[in-house]
Amino acid sequence: MSALASWALEYVASTSLATKLDPPEPPRVPEPAPKVAERPRGPGRPPELRVVARAKGPRPPFATPEKRAHALHTFFHHELQAAELMASALVAFPETPRAFRVGLLRVLFDEIRHMRAYQEGMAVLGFSVGDFPVRDWFWERLGDTPSPAAFVATMGVGFEGGNLDHAARFAKAFDDVGDRASAAIVRRVGEEEIVHVRFALHWLGRFLEKPRADFGDFARAIPPPLTPSVMRGPTLERGLRERAGFDAEFLDAFDAFVVENPSG
Repeated sequence: MSALASWALEYVASTSLATKLDPPEPPRVPEPAPKVAERPRGPGRPPELRVVARAKGPRPPFATPEKRAHALHTFFHHELQAAELMASALVAFPETPRAFRVGLLRVLFDEIRHMRAYQEGMAVLGFSVGDFPVRDWFWERLGDTPSPAAFVATMGVGFEGGNLDHAARFAKAFDDVGDRASAAIVRRVGEEEIVHVRFALHWLGRFLEKPRADFGDFARAIPPPLTPSVMRGPTLERGLRERAGFDAEFLDAFDAFVVENPSG
């Protein structure tokens, strides 16, 4: 096992909140190697976090500081799971091109920065990590993703793409109650997710050996029972998604899929 794989496994398994927020410097990303079957069974959880079987973040309007902090806490936990899953992918797919794994590591550290931003936002509102329960929803669905194409389709194109929609509407919800600071954090994270989604779209095409992945490629790459219906907001933020690399045909098909499959 490479030094980077050991580092990634240790990050996922860590039960230290400090390590999750500020891990040690990672080793150099090695050249592709024959795949070694090594995959975390699940993440280590700091004692500050209360993981439950069911947990939903609050919905707008965010009339109280507690509701706003709860929303930021939910976003914090989403970013934590994303960082861990990027680390898991480094171990699960060591045979992928080095450029892909370098990109995974870059995204991982972006997610950590986002975690810290949400933690700071909660502190301004008078709350801390652990003040609200969380659910490892993304781990439940992506912990054993079978291939790199399935991983980038589900995590990057799907869930991070959906965050482009959700970030816009949640930022507006914070603005609606005068919380400009929280709105700014959410908007900044949403802007930075554009690069992540573009990265995932690019590599989905590469893994499928196509110049450009279309909506059908994306939908077929997602491991069932997941469908594109859970990977978007109530409204597609077409401007943000176009900046991430989605073309009009892809977005039209996405909208049509949701209309034709409302229970998906």
